[in-house]
Amino acid sequence: MTRAQRIRGLLALAIVALSLYVAMSVPVHLGLDLRGGTQIVLETRPTAADDAGPDTVDRTVEVLRGRVDALGVAEPTIVRSGSDRIVVELPGVQDPAEAAEVLGRTARLSFHHVLGTAPDADAAEAAAGPRPDQSRPPVLPDESGQLLRLDAAVMTGKDVEKAAARFDAQSGAGWHVTVEFKDAGRDRWAALTGEAACRPAGDPARRVAIVLDDRIVSSPQVDPSVRCGAGIGGGSTQINGAFDDGEARELALLVNGGALPVPVETVEERTVGPTLGAQAITASVWAATVGSTLTALFVIAVYRLLGALAAVALLCYGLISYAALAALGATLTLPGLAGFVLAIGMAVDANVLVFERAREEYAAHHRPTPRSALAAGFRNALSAIADSNITTLIAAGLLFLLASGPVRGFGVTLGIGVLASMVSALVITRALADLAVSRPGLRRRPHLTGIAHTGAVRDRLARGNPRLMRHPRRWLAASAAALVLAGAGIALRGLDFGIEFTGGRQVEYATATPVDPDRARAALADAGFPHAVVQTSGENRLTVRTGQLTTAQANAVGAAVGDLTSRADELRDETIGPSLGKELRRGALIALAVALGAQLVYLAVRFRLLLGTAAVAALAHDVVILVGVFAWLGRPVDGVFLAALLTVIGYSVNDSVVVFDRLRELTRHADKERETPFRDIAGRALQQTLPRTVNTGTGAALILTALAGFGGDSLTDFALALLIGLAVGTYSSMFTATPLAVVLQERRR
Repeated sequence: MTRAQRIRGLLALAIVALSLYVAMSVPVHLGLDLRGGTQIVLETRPTAADDAGPDTVDRTVEVLRGRVDALGVAEPTIVRSGSDRIVVELPGVQDPAEAAEVLGRTARLSFHHVLGTAPDADAAEAAAGPRPDQSRPPVLPDESGQLLRLDAAVMTGKDVEKAAARFDAQSGAGWHVTVEFKDAGRDRWAALTGEAACRPAGDPARRVAIVLDDRIVSSPQVDPSVRCGAGIGGGSTQINGAFDDGEARELALLVNGGALPVPVETVEERTVGPTLGAQAITASVWAATVGSTLTALFVIAVYRLLGALAAVALLCYGLISYAALAALGATLTLPGLAGFVLAIGMAVDANVLVFERAREEYAAHHRPTPRSALAAGFRNALSAIADSNITTLIAAGLLFLLASGPVRGFGVTLGIGVLASMVSALVITRALADLAVSRPGLRRRPHLTGIAHTGAVRDRLARGNPRLMRHPRRWLAASAAALVLAGAGIALRGLDFGIEFTGGRQVEYATATPVDPDRARAALADAGFPHAVVQTSGENRLTVRTGQLTTAQANAVGAAVGDLTSRADELRDETIGPSLGKELRRGALIALAVALGAQLVYLAVRFRLLLGTAAVAALAHDVVILVGVFAWLGRPVDGVFLAALLTVIGYSVNDSVVVFDRLRELTRHADKERETPFRDIAGRALQQTLPRTVNTGTGAALILTALAGFGGDSLTDFALALLIGLAVGTYSSMFTATPLAVVLQERRR
């Protein structure tokens, strides 16, 4: 065993051992759909007539969403309820009271000139707090209790770019909050501190007061080194207030989240049950088990011993991904778990790439041992694995940085999945394979390894020798026809947006006896409401969320619930807004557009602009067709569909990159290769990568079919969207991206 093999083996063992320790010692957070959580009902309290209205409530929802993200709560539900209430559901919150207090803080930040101290007679005025109609400047106590009379606010939280909690042990400042200002805020800060610097040292008017929610949190003296009129440059400051770590982080959170447009008050706080029942979770576990087993058996049947080792590596992949999610405190929801299971099926792709390249090496160069063929397979597949995974990591990183809510959570899950896939294939699979193929017995019986034969798909292609790119425009015409058909579905049938996008109705019932949510879901499905969200919301209480309802439909919902118990009294019937609000959707679209642009730039650098353009065009083709098929089928477009759509986007780019990597390799060979027509080289690249495409697609299809067949109603639409996306993505990488690249290349000549 070589030194490199020993290092890979030890590294693989260390990664698996660490992942096993984390998985067993760190609990994983489950989402609202699997475990339930805490529900906080907030009511807006407008202070002026202009502040009342749905637009103000919607702006409040977006600020609250930013605060929830900063609290570290993933996959929350935040919806507008009625005209002035907001329902916030938080999974796995350790301290609901603290969360409610942070969410309800107005967080109005302002910066003031200090006019001077105020006599104790003004204590009553200070206790009452400033009011907009006061004619005299406001009086507030500073950190030590001394009363300060403040001038009108010169700056507000809108001038702040970002804030962060910091600890400084060297200077003795301890915990503090650093604040960075925006461009206009920098000038205002310099002017504010420059005016204060004109006062003599020790004068109260040389202080600058930083006020949060009518309370002075810091009022430092401007340093004597600051010149009068010049002020403090650099565009940043520091808030010191004898904070502990929790207070500093909370202050930074509130400053970053921004001020609420109107004050809010917590009117209700309670525990809610999961939105999915035990039956749905059990069905999903069965689907995951069956699908993973079928995928492993398929890989073993195709690649024999190396397939068995790849199946072991896939189990390690699942362990590594789960441990990473637990260590990062991510929240697992049912779509997330389904995507996680799908990623196990997709993680086989890197192994398939290596094994197919090893088969090519063994057949083409008559390698004397499986070991040397396998080493060449890893070496030749590395560029395709790296490029396909880097493009996906770019998308995952930008989704995390630019988006919020479930889209940001998807970026985290996607990034972890990609990194874990590379580790399992390039470290664990290789360590196991090196150990196996080094055994003397396999040198005498190389057929047991699975790479000493070319495989059924490659043999059939070799016998038929199809010229796949003989007529590239015909393939493009078929793709164009599919796009027209999909567009017709969107235009004629429209999209059935789910509650997350459109909002709907939320009705709460008080029942005479406890009602099993699973029975309520089944009864509502029989009554014509298969997508209703059902939760327990306290003792003998049941909440039902649906789309918009007519009076007759609302009565049908009440009757279905009432049939389950002797009495069902309606406690509340309110209109709710979308949980995927306008700002979140806009942020997701911006993040997706930037991610596609970044992928195009990367592909243009690694390949050529022509190939990058073809790959992104094929991706857009897949998105339109998937949306169009759901329009024709009348399936709901909701948060689960959004997760499936993002998964399809990642799969489509991966497939195209693998084909283009082989195309790039073929064009670099001998001079005679450069004289070969580009369409023939592209056809050969397709033919050589087709075995990988078929085997990877089959593995993913097996696990998706299991999800569709065993996962129950909660996963049917998710699995259906991914099956459609898998088929369309496989087709487009071969017969949309590649023909488009051929046509674009020939037009340049």
